[in-house]
Amino acid sequence: MIFEEYVKENKDWFLWKVKEIASVLSINPEWLMFTMKFESVINPKKVNQISNATGLIQFMPSTARELGTSIEGLLKMSNVEQLDFVYKYLKRYKGRMKSWIDVYLAVFYPAAIGKGDNYVIKSDLVAKQNQIFDLNKDLDISVDEIKKVLQEHIPKEYRYLFP
Repeated sequence: MIFEEYVKENKDWFLWKVKEIASVLSINPEWLMFTMKFESVINPKKVNQISNATGLIQFMPSTARELGTSIEGLLKMSNVEQLDFVYKYLKRYKGRMKSWIDVYLAVFYPAAIGKGDNYVIKSDLVAKQNQIFDLNKDLDISVDEIKKVLQEHIPKEYRYLFP
């Protein structure tokens, strides 16, 4: 599976669970692995120093609370345990994630799921905190800009999985 070399503990169990979650959500497990790789390098202990987002998909503190845990709770979990919360979070978007970019957008900015390449996130805060995506530096981020940045992070041999 793509990026499995970044799984540092419980590798077989983790990969099995990713496939199981993807199956239940009707998404490609490679898309979920890519999203976790981009967000946290598949590190359940990763914490964003600016936003305090934590874990495999960089849960915001408010999102962790909505899901019945906390940032501190997530940090105490193994990678496999944290996948339960990845699933709990993503299941609200089941049926809407039709492509790899939709899976990523479910994590990054759910309002953009399925909106198309021209959809623009008009938020100075989002743009300032995610300057990597604001390619034209206009403080708006389009889905197309996000796709262009993300595509650069997909190894050539796996690009066929991300049409």
